[in-house]
Amino acid sequence: MPAAIDVSATAREIGISPDHLIHYGHDKAKVSLQAMKGRDTSGKLILVSAITPTPAGEGKTTVSVGLAQGLRKIGRSVALALRQPSMGPVFGRKGGATGGGLSRVEPSNSINLHFTGDFHAITAAHNLLSAVIDNHLFNGTSRLAPDRVLWKRVLDMNDRALRQITVSRGGKTERASGFDITAASEVMAILCLSESLADLRARLNRIVVGFTAEGEPVFAEEFRITGALLALLKDALQPNLVQSMEGVPAFLHGGPFANIAHGCNSVLATRLALAHADFAVTEAGFAFDLGGEKFMGIKCRQSGLAPAAIVIVATVRALKMHGGVALADLTQTDVSAVERGLENLAAHLASARQFDRPVIVAVNRFYTDQEEEIQVVHRFCESLGVPCATADVFGSGGSGAMDLARVVAAAVDGTSARPLPQLYADDDSVEQKLHAIVTRIYGARGVVLTDEAKERLATFERAGFSKLPICMAKTQNSLSDDPLKLGRPSGFDITVRDFEIANGAGFLVALTGKMMRMPALPKLPAAERIEVDDEGTITGI
Repeated sequence: MPAAIDVSATAREIGISPDHLIHYGHDKAKVSLQAMKGRDTSGKLILVSAITPTPAGEGKTTVSVGLAQGLRKIGRSVALALRQPSMGPVFGRKGGATGGGLSRVEPSNSINLHFTGDFHAITAAHNLLSAVIDNHLFNGTSRLAPDRVLWKRVLDMNDRALRQITVSRGGKTERASGFDITAASEVMAILCLSESLADLRARLNRIVVGFTAEGEPVFAEEFRITGALLALLKDALQPNLVQSMEGVPAFLHGGPFANIAHGCNSVLATRLALAHADFAVTEAGFAFDLGGEKFMGIKCRQSGLAPAAIVIVATVRALKMHGGVALADLTQTDVSAVERGLENLAAHLASARQFDRPVIVAVNRFYTDQEEEIQVVHRFCESLGVPCATADVFGSGGSGAMDLARVVAAAVDGTSARPLPQLYADDDSVEQKLHAIVTRIYGARGVVLTDEAKERLATFERAGFSKLPICMAKTQNSLSDDPLKLGRPSGFDITVRDFEIANGAGFLVALTGKMMRMPALPKLPAAERIEVDDEGTITGI
């Protein structure tokens, strides 16, 4: 880590006035939305996605940071626009999410924990609405039917015991409810998609919290607390500025998961990066079938943003797992397993190329990788006409990403903005939208709706919400809805078991498989390895 991080110097380098900073110590700050006024936002947006993740690791965030540092090394003006981590995975299975090795954003421990309090503000706003809803039900002052409330509570922690709870126990409005993780809160999605305080207000007002006994939607604005919600969220709406280990400015803001939410950092942080650098490197959660598709179909559809290029991250280790090798055997050279695993990479390349942007493969190198295995990936990409570069970003930082940076720069230099194709039209039916996603992105035969899903969808359609885009809640571990099917499965259908509505955020959530919007801790959570010494230094994240 740099000996002394000065966020003021980072801001100065990209032309952000000191008047537009709200400091949280010397190493992080919030940036006023006024910093965008009068600035050109025509920088090139680079989207980093990946192949289907495995326990072997792909390092998408590490590559994103490394690529930005590589672009800086070759003399390009660059900024990062990334999500901020949720504490649930930090203490759960995944651990920290600020990159790794010499390609991290700092201060990493602070970012992985409380940071600037955005997640706390979102949690408080969400739960204030929950409390007010229950207060109205208790007093009988709302049109809302107690058994038709959709709005749950949230907590930024993996806690399976809170998935199903009973609220108002023993009272006349007793009902079943539950907790989602804060990253899956509609307030999180709203914050990430809002363009201003006025837009944030409008989106909060149109949240559907439930229905009347007659099936009419009940909106959050009916509870008259939008001003209070804005008071909790106004500071959180301002993006956070930090920096990479090599000093690349990094706007970290918002943190929806891509397997149960829309998986993208905030529109405002992305616009700030584009307004202050020639290249803005961003990422979307998990693989292209989840984060990548939602980046295009939700974030870009609503904001008008569009990437200039797409980078798909792959590792030899993960390809070997997709080729049938057990986790314990991944250090053994196995060219044929890499070749078998390339089918998964091929599926994501085919999906990404549908959006009419240059697609580049980044091979994230691990120290155990053999050159002959890496060359298998390069030859495969060459056969498809897809540029490919090996990146040693964990061990070498920006120096290890200079080849990748040159390939990315060459792919977008001289290109001009052009319309971004979409998989479906707003006016398509929900079934048509689902079919487009599962067939064109997942490679499925089609989609099947359970009776419960059909009933819920009919309620939403009668209320006029059929034109919303779709946010799929699906396992990240497979292109299918079965997490055990690695590689490139075929001959499968995607089953939607239920729907949820996020009208303020502007999408319908389709729940597939066993996806839960409140994750659980593993048997041995990452929290067990975190320690603090007598000087207050945190280790183990």
